[in-house]
Amino acid sequence: MHFEGRDAIAAPIDQVWAFLVDPNQVAAGAPGFQRREVLADDHFKPVLTVGVGPVKATFTLDVTLTEQRPPHHATIRARGVAAGSAVDATSNMDLAADSADATTLSWSADVMVSGTLASVGSRLMERTAQMMTQRFFDCIRQTLSAAAAAAAS
Repeated sequence: MHFEGRDAIAAPIDQVWAFLVDPNQVAAGAPGFQRREVLADDHFKPVLTVGVGPVKATFTLDVTLTEQRPPHHATIRARGVAAGSAVDATSNMDLAADSADATTLSWSADVMVSGTLASVGSRLMERTAQMMTQRFFDCIRQTLSAAAAAAAS
């Protein structure tokens, strides 16, 4: 599956970058987040529960940030397993400063799911993935916008 999008965030580019590359902050915004183990600044293992239709799975992911060019670009690679399922994902994020207090986040992701989750059908899985992605970016946008507003007052 391929996904891409663009989100406007009411926060300075350096603040958005710092949030997105911090495993302690970004992992907690993921839908189904349970816990994480931080191995290095650019390597962490979050545990997420995902439900697609009647099938639920708890994934332990191995996530690394590569190709970092602060504060504009990073590639995120994630591999994970759950009972009877596996996921392999590569995502790119690009940040652009629109002004001193506004940033545009452009992103793309290629995700391959195999096993039990993949068997529930691509339409249902794609719709669930889009919904989870939207929730993730809504959380990022709200968290960063609130932090920027608090810092400005």
